[in-house]
Amino acid sequence: MAEVLTIEDLRRRIDVIDDQLVRLLNVRVACAVEVGRLKHGSGVPVYQPDREKQVLEQVRQSATTLSGPLNGEAIVRIFERVIDEARRVEREAANRRDEAQP
Repeated sequence: MAEVLTIEDLRRRIDVIDDQLVRLLNVRVACAVEVGRLKHGSGVPVYQPDREKQVLEQVRQSATTLSGPLNGEAIVRIFERVIDEARRVEREAANRRDEAQP
């Protein structure tokens, strides 16, 4: 027999998922900041459009393969925002490094 979930049950599930998403997004951005640090040390620009295209194509393919309610284009829009925020945090970290240099 199928379990009948209440609105409250579903909202609690959403809250747990949101907490997981926040943790994962912070881990992802922390990795991006470290990549930015390495790029900065090598004199490589923060913005690399080819890599961004690769990531967006990969998440589009994942959305297609996993076939959920969000289609590939919706997932790409979400990840464009995630990438924009990661790039912003990378720039802020780079600025702090530059300001800390003697």
